[in-house]
Amino acid sequence: MIPVILCGGSGTRLWPLSRRSYPKQFLSLMHEETMLQKTISRLQGLDFETLIFVCNEEHRFIVAEQIRQMGVEEATILLEPFGKNTAPAIAVAAIHAKQSHKNPTLLVLSADHEIKNEEAFRSTIIEAQDLVTEDKLVTFGIVPTYAATGYGYIKRANELKFGFEVSQFVEKPDSELAEEYFQSQEYYWNSGIFMFKADVFLRELSSFEPEIVEQCTLAATDMTPDFGFKRIHAHAFNLCEAISIDYAVMEKTTHSVVAPLDAGWSDIGSWESLWEQAEQDENGNVQIGDIIACETSNCYIHSEGRLVATLGLKDTIVVETSDAVLVADKTSTQNVKEIIEKLSTSNRSEVHSHRNIYRPWGNFDSVDEGNRYKVKRITVNPGARLSVQMHHHRAEHWVVVSGTAKVYRNDEEFILSENESIYIPLGHTHSLENPGIIPLEIIEIQSGAYLGEDDIVRFEDKYGRQKPAD
Repeated sequence: MIPVILCGGSGTRLWPLSRRSYPKQFLSLMHEETMLQKTISRLQGLDFETLIFVCNEEHRFIVAEQIRQMGVEEATILLEPFGKNTAPAIAVAAIHAKQSHKNPTLLVLSADHEIKNEEAFRSTIIEAQDLVTEDKLVTFGIVPTYAATGYGYIKRANELKFGFEVSQFVEKPDSELAEEYFQSQEYYWNSGIFMFKADVFLRELSSFEPEIVEQCTLAATDMTPDFGFKRIHAHAFNLCEAISIDYAVMEKTTHSVVAPLDAGWSDIGSWESLWEQAEQDENGNVQIGDIIACETSNCYIHSEGRLVATLGLKDTIVVETSDAVLVADKTSTQNVKEIIEKLSTSNRSEVHSHRNIYRPWGNFDSVDEGNRYKVKRITVNPGARLSVQMHHHRAEHWVVVSGTAKVYRNDEEFILSENESIYIPLGHTHSLENPGIIPLEIIEIQSGAYLGEDDIVRFEDKYGRQKPAD
């Protein structure tokens, strides 16, 4: 078995915590681990040789760092140049898996699912393997707990030794139809979790979407290795139709079966669903961060930094971050996309990124800025190094807050400890390295006529980056 973990996502439904540059699968929402890390950890106990991750290029260093923290050694990270939905992504992963394994079984997972009963999840996966050996395409149907309108449904047909033949896939229903599905006990929520042999999936996909298989074969056999990643061939992949695995294969094939999964599953698709899944206090509140809640009930209150105090609130979502605050009626959170649309129309940065920006070497937080100056708090991971670079329009002053810094400035080398500082004049070639075993934190004060991230000329970079903001 080879688990294939799909790490895509636009990062809009849980705004402002989730952003396009840092969507929900990379956040710690229910556990100390992020959702991606939780997806990995729940695989423990299953028999698999390696992992395949599929993500877009913008998120590659986040994925690499989070799986490194999990101690994952045998893994491949495939980089999508464009989002083409799930069918092409899975096809490329299947073709790649076959290059090193004769005919592996693929377990396809999304990186942004919550599953409370992990033992039940693993048991269901193990039982469903018998269906895979019979060349079935297995989709895992969630046993409904209420009449949900936010999920697609799968109607079961004839019962098998384990699972059922699929009668039909149906779209998200209205409330009346959802209640009918729920009461009939013949329908399951469509989880987006699949298991099948790579050959069988590619054979069925080729029957219905032969051009996708043709282009994905070109894209997968002409991938470019890139510092631990594999870049999918952009031109070939771009010719693929953007289509889901459900539309491309599962709704058309006669080999699909549904295996019931009763394991406390949720895709955390809204703030309301996160409130439902999270641990609540005696007043029905979920409180994360520095919170004082008075006369408040059935609310989700999340603070990233500042004190949040509530009084007389009911059924409300309050989420505070360093650059945005969301206050919403709990039943309206499916419509967060309206806020995203307005932010996008206004070209607001809050739709795309947090104030805290992640890089392969660590991260930085833009603490303050004004006319001709900007202040950042920079964290460099142990052993990491920023690129050798220079700036045309700004000078920089670095003050070490904690850790040890190795600084290169033109032909000079300096070792700086806590409370020591250094000045980098405009036009000087420089780099910053953390030679220690604890994170290095510095305060950077930039001054100059232009302070944009694109004022970086790179001469050398251990992470293979070319673009300034990459």
